[in-house]
Amino acid sequence: MLSVAEAQARIRAAFQRLGSEQVGLTAALGRVLAEDVVARVTQPPVAVSAMDGYAVRAADVASVPARLRVVGSAPAGGAYAGNVGAGQAVRIFTGGPLPAGADTIVIQEDTTADGDAVVVKEGAARGTYVRPAGLDFRAGEALLAKGRLLTSRDIGIAAAMNVPWLRVTRRPRIAVLATGDEVVMPGDAIGPNQIVSSNGLSLSAFATACGAEAIHLGIVSDDLDALRRSAAGAAGADLLVTSGGASVGDHDLVQAALSSAGMTLDFWKIAMRPGKPLMFGRIGLTAVLGVPGNPVSTLVCALMFLKPAIDVMLGRTEAEQPPPTALLGRDLPQNDSREDYLRSRLSYDAHGRLVATPFDKQDSSMLSLMAKSDCLVVRAPRAPAIKAGAAVAIVLLSGGCLSI
Repeated sequence: MLSVAEAQARIRAAFQRLGSEQVGLTAALGRVLAEDVVARVTQPPVAVSAMDGYAVRAADVASVPARLRVVGSAPAGGAYAGNVGAGQAVRIFTGGPLPAGADTIVIQEDTTADGDAVVVKEGAARGTYVRPAGLDFRAGEALLAKGRLLTSRDIGIAAAMNVPWLRVTRRPRIAVLATGDEVVMPGDAIGPNQIVSSNGLSLSAFATACGAEAIHLGIVSDDLDALRRSAAGAAGADLLVTSGGASVGDHDLVQAALSSAGMTLDFWKIAMRPGKPLMFGRIGLTAVLGVPGNPVSTLVCALMFLKPAIDVMLGRTEAEQPPPTALLGRDLPQNDSREDYLRSRLSYDAHGRLVATPFDKQDSSMLSLMAKSDCLVVRAPRAPAIKAGAAVAIVLLSGGCLSI
């Protein structure tokens, strides 16, 4: 059986960055930049006031109180066209351009209006409350880098840069196929030996949250011909993800059906829990990832193997970070030969340290515990028994735009 790390490496190596497309700012949230974004303007374009008050010469308010003649105003969106001379002031508002001759702003609270004059009660050094041209950024400056996952902050800075369109990586097309005679869609009639299927919908939602375009192919019965026909619906997709039927039982037919349809198998079986019967291969131009049918195994495998594939296709360039850690919330026995991913809750101890407490039951059919979990505690194969309070590696179940 392959290790988790080797399986992830093989999956990443099987994909490459997809092509790009152009979208407007209103459609760019959550997309990944395909090229650097360069400012088209300087911000602010000229020196402006950072406060409401008066534009003056610092030399005129070096000694206070100082009485200055108000010769005009400079509102935001307007300007004072004249020059501020000795003993003069211009009424100015936040964002208003700094008039020629002025070099500082006296805030309104430090003044008293007196007819066509203003009495300055507190002085201000040269440059006080002045935002110089280009304080934020300058035209030609690259502020958003290729490979960046666009957030609401990024949309704001792109708009401020006067960039109305962005070139982003095409969304990967992920076809999702759930299998099994025993499962039905939510809302359908449930037979005496059937259960409601969650895998196809959760996988589709997961792929969408990761930035992909999910193509939900529905549920197909445990029949070779039906599986082959349904898999044909993935033609044109970048990746087909199947759920269930990848194990070794008499009714686990996915591998056989896809092999007869031309799939080249790369690997099958991973030394991990949950998720051992993981399958990876390719049919023509479409990669195939077969995840186990137990709902928790489905989601854990999606996090560990589907997300890395999507990240490569999107060209996400986030720097590799060491896994986060937490203190273990309860004792754990020695682990067996498989890498273990334990559903856990996060909390803080009295010293503000993060604590991860695995649930007592870890059965891979218990989706309710997955819904209650904040992270997965990771245990290496053959890891010795460990006491509460020891540091353990964790995988967070939410972050960025992704939440499972």
